[in-house]
Order: sequence, then C-alpha cells, then structure tokens
Amino acid sequence: MAVTVENLEKLERKMTLTLPLNSIQSEVATRLKKLARTVKMDGFRPGKVPMSVVSQRYAYSVHYEVMNDKVGEAFAVAANEARLRVAGQPRISEKEDAPEGELAFDAIFEVYPDVKIGDLANAEVEKLSAEVSDAAIDKTLDILRKQRRTFAQRAADEPAQDGDRVTIDFEGKMDGETFAGGKAEDFQFIVGDGQMLKEFEDAVRGMKSGESRTFPLNFPADYHGKDVAGKQADFLVTVKKIEAANLPEVNEELARSLGIADATVEGLRSEIKKNLEREVKFRLLARNKNAVMDALVANAELDLPNASVQAELERLVEGARADLKQRGIKDADKAPIPDDIFRPQAEKRVRLGLVVAELVRANELQARPEQLKAHIEELAASYEKPQEVVRWYLSDNSRMVEVEAVVIENNVTDFVLGKAKVNEKAISFDELMGQN
Repeated sequence: MAVTVENLEKLERKMTLTLPLNSIQSEVATRLKKLARTVKMDGFRPGKVPMSVVSQRYAYSVHYEVMNDKVGEAFAVAANEARLRVAGQPRISEKEDAPEGELAFDAIFEVYPDVKIGDLANAEVEKLSAEVSDAAIDKTLDILRKQRRTFAQRAADEPAQDGDRVTIDFEGKMDGETFAGGKAEDFQFIVGDGQMLKEFEDAVRGMKSGESRTFPLNFPADYHGKDVAGKQADFLVTVKKIEAANLPEVNEELARSLGIADATVEGLRSEIKKNLEREVKFRLLARNKNAVMDALVANAELDLPNASVQAELERLVEGARADLKQRGIKDADKAPIPDDIFRPQAEKRVRLGLVVAELVRANELQARPEQLKAHIEELAASYEKPQEVVRWYLSDNSRMVEVEAVVIENNVTDFVLGKAKVNEKAISFDELMGQN
C-alpha cells in the first residue's frame, strides 16, 4: 500500500491510499462463500443456495462492506505510521485515475493541533477565599427552623404580618376581564417570603381575617407570564384565615430532631459549620478553577479542529433537545435548534479540552490512585453511609471517569496557581453563595 499525505489548510490534510484490486475481490469472494453457508432464501435449503444466486443477491452490499472495511483499515494503519493524531472521521472518496489493478482513494481529514502554552508566570489569576461566619451559621439555623415551623390561627382582630401564613381568595382583572392564572380560592402563602409579587404582599400585609381589599398591581416587564408582563391588573383579595408561625427554639430538642450525634446547641452549630465549610470549599474550588481555566486558555495558541467543534455542537444540541423533552415539550427531538446558538460554547469547550490535555501531558498531571480515593471519600463524607457511596462510585466505570476528570482539573488548577501571578481576594459567605 502506497500512501501520500498533503497539507491543505491549517489542520486539514489529504491522504491518498491505493489498494490492490485483487485483495478486495479475494475478500469479497471469501465473505460471499461464508454467507452462502448460512443464508436463507425461498426455494432452497439453508447452506444449499447456489453461489451464483448468493452473488447476484448480495455481491453489491458485500463489496461495499469490504471496501469500507479495507479502506478504513488502510487509513488507520497509514495514519499510525505517519504518526498523525486524527480528529474526527475522514471524508473518503474514490479516485478515477487509479493505476491498473489498483483502487485509489482520497481521505480528507483534520489532525489535532500543536498547542503552544505561554509562560504561565505571566498569567494573572484572581483567587477567591471565604470564611464561614457566625452570621452564616445563624442564617442556616433560621432556615432549618423555618423548615420545621408550625402554624396556629390568629384571633379575628389580629392583622397579617411578615411570617404569617394566609389563606386567601383572589381575582385579578384586566379591562374588566379575568385572565389566565389570575384567580384562585383557598390559596396559601407566607407573607414576606417573596412567593408573591411585592405589591401583592404589601396589599395583604395588615389585613384581617374576613376582610376584602381591591388594589392595582403592575406586573414587571420580565414577568414569567408573557400575557400579563408589563401590564396593570386590578385585584380583589379576601383573607379567609391568618396563621401565626411558631419557630422551634434552638435547643437540644432541635439538635436531636436534626439527627445530630452531639445533641447540644454547640454540637448543632459545629455540625452546621462543618457542612457549610464543605460547601464553601467546593464552591471556591469551582470558582477558582474557572478563573484558572480562563487564564490558561488566554495564555495558549492553537487552531481548532472543525471536526471536534462539530461533534461538541451535536452533543450540546442533543442535550438541549433532551432538556426540552424532560420539560414535556412536544416533538422536542425535532425542534429546530440552530448550531450558532451553541458555537461559542462548543469552541470554548474544545479549546479548553485541548489546552488542558497538553498541560497534563507535558507536566504529568494525571490523576493518581490515591487522589481518586481521597476525592471519592470527600464526596461521600456528607452522606449518612459514606462507605456505600464509595462503593457506588467504585462499581461504575463511567462514574470513575467523571471523578478522574475532576481530579485532573484540580491538578491543573493547583499547577497553574503555583506558577501564575495570583491576586488573592476575600469575599463574603453570602457573595460566594449568591445570596443578598
């Protein structure tokens, strides 16, 4: 087999393959004979179909199959011998001017790029840090207490206030007509929890049981109900019941109800702090990892193989369709989703993947067995039965591949932070958690 490789544009290459015609014909004959031993056709016993009949019926499909196999094998061998790192599948076409007794093919394909990573000492990375404060522990305690609150009906002359659960009937109208979703009976919500629009809560706050009130409400322009977004409605609301919230005390009983081993207030706060610190660690790692990856990509030069970008685009579009299907969208698998929507994301992912792979290869940052074990144990630590979670990870190769990818990213993050200009920045717990 003779092979030539021609450079086209950037990462694109063209390889010309020639195969002896007799090797194709020989393999076709071998496969037809094998097929004849098992093929079933009307009028013949199995294994007794004449070769001429088998050949007439199956010669074309077998020839096509052999051509695909032989050319594919020849391409793989040639690419390996030429030490080419092929990205995606080659586009193969038969040439008409082949020498006598031979078949010739052109294979056009892309190769993975050479990745040039600049001096990381010149890269700048902002590294965030955050602490779990007493205020964060107090806020978490308040959330836990609210989750376990009970309600008792208020006296008829007591007005609704923040924290109360109210049961109401309401009806909203636009131009004198009730609109979809604008009417309900025996509807409950907690005043001050932000479940309703502020104007609605403001109107109900201070009302007494049995009282009715009419008020105007302006829907925000970005309201999720597009039919009413940016419009004004007139609402009639009637309060039927007001219940005051009773929050459990922060004491040993609350600690026991939460399954805290050391059922004391100190033990409860300590357990909350430990869980929050674990969450802070993972969030900081994710934020700092993103900053490192952005700096790494900005510090690298490479061409993107179109085949890899296209494959990533297809994965993203498929993921979007699966998401639509999960939401109950009809014919989600046929939804027209333009590639361009995801192209920047696909290109970013491919670029990052190639840069990270090169850095890992050049600096031996692969995941070590002890790192995999430690990461799994850390993930399992927050569960009631950690060892079962560890076994769950170890029993599935796909889950272990995900763990390995995370550990490699962590190794890359640590490596870059050890080389780059790092700007330390402390942020509040609430800022890290995305709270106000």
